[in-house]
Order: sequence, then C-alpha cells, then structure tokens
Amino acid sequence: MREHTLSVPLAEQWGEGIVSIEKGTALDIEVRLESVHEGILVSGSVETVAAGVCSRCLREISQPVEVEFQDLFEYPGSETADFELQDDHVDLETLVRDAIVLSLPFQPVCRPDCPGLDPATGDLLTESPGDAQAPIDPRWAALQKLTETESAD
Repeated sequence: MREHTLSVPLAEQWGEGIVSIEKGTALDIEVRLESVHEGILVSGSVETVAAGVCSRCLREISQPVEVEFQDLFEYPGSETADFELQDDHVDLETLVRDAIVLSLPFQPVCRPDCPGLDPATGDLLTESPGDAQAPIDPRWAALQKLTETESAD
C-alpha cells in the first residue's frame, strides 16, 4: 500500500454550463494505492473550487468541491475492466474528472434563500417586503373589480 498527497493545476476546464472548474485551478488530491489480486485498488479524495454564476440572480459565485472516489485498475487483458494499468502506472485523470464533474451542482445558488431577479424588470430582487402584492394577471383583472366592490359594501 502507498499513500500520496498531490496538488495539481488543471490543464483545461472541467465541466460545462453555469458552473465549472476553471483551467489552472489547483486540485488537492489524497490517494491510497493498494495491491489486490485483480490489480490496484485506488481510493482517495479531491478538493478544489468551482466557479460560475448563481442560477437565480446571475451573481458570480465560487464554492468548494470535495469528492471521494474509489475504483479498481485491473491488470491488462481483462475484458470487463473499466480502468487498466498502463505500464505499471495508474492514470487518475479520468477517474478524478468524472467524480468532480458529476458532483457539480446542476443549478448552483449564491445562497439557499436567493430571491433571484424580478421577472418584469430583470432587476435584482432584495428581501421581499411582507405587504408587497404580486402583479395581477390581466385575464383575472375583472374578478379583482368584483372583490373591490364587495369590500366597499
């Protein structure tokens, strides 16, 4: 068994959409390599920082990403192997990239209670006051007049 701690800068961007790991961002990897009968069992964790925009208000965000991974790198010749040893070396790039990209949020937010943008004006919403009324759909405006006349009586 061997244990290694690595810090590796990314050569290219990982992930697409509104959040990704940018080129040059450091990956802090702790990995354990164990010899087993079928090959090398690789387990470890990786920490990095994802950058993107909030899916509600479009502010720039940056959030930590921590992922654990484990897989078996089999000796060459096995037909069922997902990963194979190559010249007695283990290539972690695909394993780590898949673990990180799959853990990225689909719709990241700057904070859980982010109010987002006003659908009418596109301005950033602040904390909504309690007495604010939602705009009335013009198709229902005639019913609003009925409730106003009943209140006046």
